[in-house]
Order: sequence, then structure tokens, then C-alpha cells
Amino acid sequence: MTGLVVVVMSASALFFLKREDKLESARERTEHYEPNWESLKKYETPEWFRDAKLGIFIHWGPYSVPAHGSEWYPRWMYQDSVVWSPTGEVIKKEPSFAHQYHLKNYGHPDTFGYKDFIPLFTAEQFDAQQWVELFKQAGARYIVPVAEHHDAFAMYDSKVTRWNAVNMGPKRDVLGELIKAGKAQGLKVGASSHFAFNWDYFNKKSGFDTNDPQYAGLYGRKHEPYTPADTEFLELWWARTKDIIDNYQPDVLWFDFVIDREEYRPYHPKLAAYYYNKATEWNKEVVLQNKNFNGFESYPPGTNVLDLERGKMSDISKYPWQTDTSIGKNSWCYVTNWKSKSPNTIVDDLIDIVSKNGNLLLNVGPKADGTIPADQQQVLQELGRWLQKNGEAIYGTRPWVVFGEGPTEVATGHHTESKNKELTSQDIRFTTKDGHLYAIAMDYSESGDYTITSLGSESMYLGGKKITDVQLVSSVEKLRWEQTPEGLNIQTSAKGNYACAFKVIF
Repeated sequence: MTGLVVVVMSASALFFLKREDKLESARERTEHYEPNWESLKKYETPEWFRDAKLGIFIHWGPYSVPAHGSEWYPRWMYQDSVVWSPTGEVIKKEPSFAHQYHLKNYGHPDTFGYKDFIPLFTAEQFDAQQWVELFKQAGARYIVPVAEHHDAFAMYDSKVTRWNAVNMGPKRDVLGELIKAGKAQGLKVGASSHFAFNWDYFNKKSGFDTNDPQYAGLYGRKHEPYTPADTEFLELWWARTKDIIDNYQPDVLWFDFVIDREEYRPYHPKLAAYYYNKATEWNKEVVLQNKNFNGFESYPPGTNVLDLERGKMSDISKYPWQTDTSIGKNSWCYVTNWKSKSPNTIVDDLIDIVSKNGNLLLNVGPKADGTIPADQQQVLQELGRWLQKNGEAIYGTRPWVVFGEGPTEVATGHHTESKNKELTSQDIRFTTKDGHLYAIAMDYSESGDYTITSLGSESMYLGGKKITDVQLVSSVEKLRWEQTPEGLNIQTSAKGNYACAFKVIF
């Protein structure tokens, strides 16, 4: 694929979804939430989030120092004889590639453990303002830094653990600096917590530093592996979660997969009620996100925002949702063999997701020194240039009566993006806003001809409305077009990167 085509349609409000939600946003939210689902179903996703469409995720921590494999290097480096899945199944009975790499480059983990990467994580070139400027150029409206990953190293000034970026490593409040810089430039800023998996993250084999009680604050206490987290750990997770909420007031609070497990069930309504009630105190509208991973519904629909990791929905969702994916095909944190997706793939993903009532949370992986690699910057800048010209079809929009049309099927669910095929000029996606319909062809047609069957003169979606004119948004080119019973036919000589916008007038 080389680009996209965007069509803007001006028509009677009779043919578009009502925007009662805009009226709702004017109503001050003063509800007090109880920790039960009946009360939490009063929650409404904030308009700012529904309008924003694009956020930036940031995976950055001591795991960025080895820059090998992925952000799961801390786990794999200790798998010296068996490689385990996250749930304890044996994947293979041999040392992991990360363990072998570690032996060659740093020595045995019993002498150079993960903790020893922390002094090397100095972040000497980290500039929160420069990062935020780049994210804003990309068209992002919110940012979600990883506050703490499975490794339990807090990228904030924690009041619960000494293993944090203020005490050691960068000796800076990374999360705090990003929140301050983001707010200064008008962006919402949240935080993500991946700490729950720390319970089973590290191999606590005898002789490893992971088994040393003095490092239990980083590696966790020794216990029977792959058993449910005990009360002591659950309360530690809760204390760290409240630490982030109380001291940073995040606009978005994102959680990784492990809190979907059964032992966290009592905390699900407790967390939502606590966070939402705090937001009322702060006079803010906030977004709580989790994954409902492996089919376990930890949050009923509408009580928070569902997030799909590297995957999409098959159709328009009744409730707002989000995809989190990385610019990197093979990692979330920076690695030396990082492979970036093309800007065209990212633009296509954004459009498909938005057409189905979703947002895109796009991840970057900075280097350990705090710089964002040039190839990642290039993707962000290209995305930003496309949105600068065509953001009218994305920001503030809502789904139409159908998400789109076309021959190419999109894989759905967690971890399915690698199955997707390239979309074509026959694949169309729709969005609506302020009485306009936007129809986006997901590639340029070599001939310059486009047919949108959903917009034919006999389409059930238009109710007999006739098109009176079609114009290019970014050019004075006189277009040839015709609305027939079979569809809206457009012919243009316009070419460009990723998009070309048309306005269709009734």
C-alpha cells in the first residue's frame, strides 16, 4: 500500500448518528461510585478520550540497557535450562537466547543480575519536553508512559518501593517530568502498571540474586512458582497502584494482563471505584483500561475501556475501546534489531480502529540514554503529517452505521495483527462528525478511480439523498464524479502519501 483516500460527506443530520454524547460532556460528573458493578455501570467514557483517537505508549526502563530480545529480557536472562511461558508451561528445555546472550556479554546472572543494569540506566539525554513535542507533532492527544513494568522498577518517585528512578538509575522522576511536560503542551498524560506479573516474572533459582532476600523488593519473594498471588503480594500491588493514583493523578490508568486473573477479582470494582472517586475530587474525567485477557471478563462492558494488545475489533463496538500496539514489529522496548512498521501500516491501523469506535495507543521504545531513534521519529512525523492534512476525518469523529466496506478481512482479537493483509483502494472505512460523513479508501487507486458502493443513490444508508458536488479538500482540482445506483464513482489525478480528502456535498 502507498496511501489512503479520505472522503468527506455533508448531509442531513437524519443520516447520521445523534451526538447526544456532546451534551452529556457538558454535564458535570459528580457521581460517587461504590465498589460494585451496579454503581460502576454509571461510568461514562470521557469525551476528551473519545475525541482524541491517538495516544503514545512509552516502554522505557533498565531493560532498555541490554537492548536485546524485548522488554522481557529481565525474565529470559534467568531461564538457564528451561524456557517457560507466562503461565508456567514449558516451551523448550534449553537455555533461553537471552540467557546465552547474557553469559557472553555480561557474565553469569549469579554475578551480574538484572539489578546491575540499573546503574547503567542513566538516561543522560532524556528531555521530557522534546519527547512531548515529538508526540504532539505525531498528532497524539494523550501519552501513557510505563510507570512500572513486570521488573518492578518504578519510573516515578515511589513512596512504596526503594527500587525507583528517583533513588537510583536516572535519579529523576520520569513519570512526573512527562506529566508536567504533557500538561504544559495541552496533552493528557496517564500511566501504565504491569507490576502484577512480577509475582511470577523472575526465576528464583538457588544461587541467583533473584533468590536473595535483600533484593526481594525488585525480584519478589520466593514462593511456589505459577501459583495464585498471595494476600501479601496483592496488597503490595494495591499499595503501589494507589501510590500512582494519589501522587500523579493520571488521566489514563492502564493495566496489563495479569490483573485479569481470578485472585484479583475482589480488586476490580475496588480499583475502579477508588480511581473514579479520586477523579471526582480532582475535577477530572479519567479512563481506566485493562485487557480482559484470555477471555476472562474482569470488567463488564461500559465500566472501563477495553484494550486489545496488537489486535482489533471485527465491527463497531457499542463501547469505546483501544488498541495498543508498537511501532516495533518485534519489541516494545528499544532493541538493537528493532524493526519499525511502515507509516502506511500505522495510518491504516488508526483509520480502521477509529471507524469501529476505538483509539490507537502507539508505542515508542527510547534508547537507554533517553533518545528516540530516528526511524521511530520518522514514523511519528509521517503520521503527524497525514493527520495534519486529514485529521478532520479522525479527531472528534464517531462511527457511522457501518464501519466500512471492501474485500479484505481484518484479523480480530489480541495478538492478531501479524495475520493482517494489506488493505486496498476497495477497502473503505467510515466516520462521522458534525453532520459530515467521512469515507476513507485504504489505498490509492493507480487509475485514480474509486467506487464506494455504500454511497450509491439507492443505498439504504442514505435514504435516497442525492450528491450535488464532490470536491478535493487539499486541491482546486476539478473532479469527475457520478452517483449511480451501484455507488459513488470518483475520478481524480491526486496522488500523495497515505491520504487524499474529498468533500461530498448533498
